[in-house]
Amino acid sequence: MANKIPRVPVREQDAKVRATNFEEVCYGYNKEEAMLEATRCLDCKNPRCVAACPVGIQIPRFIERLREGDVAGAAAVIAADSSLPSICGRVCPQETQCEGSCILGIKGEAVAIGKMERFVGDWQLENGRAKADIVKNGHKVAIVGSGPAGLACASDLAKMGYDVTIFEALHEAGGVLVYGIPEFRLPKEKVVKAEIESVKALGVKIETDVVVGRTITVDELLDEEGYEAVFIGSGAGLPRFMGIEGENLNGVLSANEFLTRANLMHAYDKEYDTPIYVGRKVVVVGGGNVAMDAVRTAKRLGAEAVIVYRRSEKELPARAEEVHHAKEEGIEFRMLTNPTAVLGDEKGWVRAINCVEMALGEADESGRRSPQVVEGSDFELECDVVVMALGTSPNPLIASTTEALETTRRGCIVADEWGQTSRKGVFAGGDTVTGAATVILAMGAGRKAAEAIDRYVRGSEE
Repeated sequence: MANKIPRVPVREQDAKVRATNFEEVCYGYNKEEAMLEATRCLDCKNPRCVAACPVGIQIPRFIERLREGDVAGAAAVIAADSSLPSICGRVCPQETQCEGSCILGIKGEAVAIGKMERFVGDWQLENGRAKADIVKNGHKVAIVGSGPAGLACASDLAKMGYDVTIFEALHEAGGVLVYGIPEFRLPKEKVVKAEIESVKALGVKIETDVVVGRTITVDELLDEEGYEAVFIGSGAGLPRFMGIEGENLNGVLSANEFLTRANLMHAYDKEYDTPIYVGRKVVVVGGGNVAMDAVRTAKRLGAEAVIVYRRSEKELPARAEEVHHAKEEGIEFRMLTNPTAVLGDEKGWVRAINCVEMALGEADESGRRSPQVVEGSDFELECDVVVMALGTSPNPLIASTTEALETTRRGCIVADEWGQTSRKGVFAGGDTVTGAATVILAMGAGRKAAEAIDRYVRGSEE
């Protein structure tokens, strides 16, 4: 039976070697491996994997094509719902979404949907996408932000015939895909830039170095520039800190700043003179995917790297694969530990953090057991750099410069399930609405907003 076939393992760099370089950790499947893994799919009549995919990829259909060796056919199936398969195949949390819903995973190992999607996406980048048959409809839509939400929304609208322009604040398109996720997890030239070029091939225009809210406002895009709708997919780039003593010392920085310097400013490339300081020992505070990215980056930049997290390993919100890779690479995990102060030397530089041990009490509102301080457990953890990876919230600039745009207490834009905001003609989705989440959830929000924008614009014609 198909479900007796073991999951095809994915080839990876040796842990000791990869901990010293920024080359991609996973090599991915070749065609033979992908086709063999495809034979494990049971082709369920009611595929739970599709329902669990935020962008609704017809997973059994693309796997069926792959099983037959029709990679182009598999690519066409995926392309109907996803514009970024090579990216999603690498960074989506499949274990909690499509693969987490796979029937085979109940008593064994789920089908490796993500690894197969990555193979198909990479094949498509190498062999070219089938040209989309687009008929222009004469309508203009503006997108704020070139991250996953903006790219997904732009792709769908372009396929519908809209004239789409993306406005990006930074000098490179890609948003968090470029500045937030390390090279060893998501190669920039080979994958991100190539996927963005595929989006541009649909006719999407991208203008960089445009800070919406300063260079131009959302209201001006609608009222003066002729755009009939605006989608805000600007992400959540405003970092949070703990509010503890010593956070203003030299050597304390947010994971956002740390990863942006490493990624967008090429700190991983010895040919670039990038101002990034890791010292001898880096402590990263947090337990999510961003924390794993930061601590593994610090390791590759030559520092001893430590994760400090206030709950137990069971409660770590990061992907299991990223935690596993971090441990293989020699990252130290200090669980049930929480900083109370950052300690400095006489020159104002970090020398250590003061920590307390924690114990798990009753479950909090999120369902996780609430951490409690163990009295008298204070200790110092020596370090040169402290990276705070505690989540992010949206930058308030866009909301504060847009008329009648409602936001939450945390600065997130208020939008309904289709992305419609309180401002007529303005839609929003992704992290700017939900707070920091995943690439695929942002893409799903972008796709839903594209549908809603189409209905809105067509409705205005009637």
